[in-house]
Amino acid sequence: MPMELLNFIFRMGVLFAIYGFIWGIFEFILVIASMNKQKTLTEEYVIKGIKYVFLADVTFLFCLDLKEGEISYYQLALAALVLTMYFVGKLQSSQQQAKMFGMMGNGLPMAFKNFNLNAEIGVIALSVFCFIGFIFFKDLSINPISDWFHDSIISIEKTPVIGFIFKVIGFFFLISMLFKMMNGIMYLLSGAPFVQASAGFQANKKKEGDFDDYEEIN
Repeated sequence: MPMELLNFIFRMGVLFAIYGFIWGIFEFILVIASMNKQKTLTEEYVIKGIKYVFLADVTFLFCLDLKEGEISYYQLALAALVLTMYFVGKLQSSQQQAKMFGMMGNGLPMAFKNFNLNAEIGVIALSVFCFIGFIFFKDLSINPISDWFHDSIISIEKTPVIGFIFKVIGFFFLISMLFKMMNGIMYLLSGAPFVQASAGFQANKKKEGDFDDYEEIN
């Protein structure tokens, strides 16, 4: 069971990495077609909502493949957990980047100007609800777009060089997920996470921005 769990998370990491790569190409084409016109907040989150919903759909299809078309509720529950953690990780990353670039003022890239916490939570909730809905309405998950993503991901994964690169990414995704799960377990048991990634940043921030009692201000 532990090896099956690790293999499953690893496969999800490869899936997410390749899907992100394919979607990145789509977004690049969209930017070129729109003559580099900056997206509005609504356009930003409509596109992100579509991206996340189809990722949830493709993830569901891969869960069906593992049982040759039969639904494994254990695997679906695990996939829902990993998918949600992936989305939350994306949200936290965007939030941190928006704060970090906030000091740039007018130089802030439009992608970070369009960051909206409520909208981020909304598209994540929609995607997770869609994933759960596919359990009860399996036929909705099978459509030409999701099938194309599914087949393209498998083809890229089987490509010798590129497939190996994405498998390396999947390995690091596995390590990241294990740390996140360990943090969650340690937090529930002791009230403190196993690893505090932001501790060093916060310490440096204090050193740079705060004055000591004996420091003279000119």
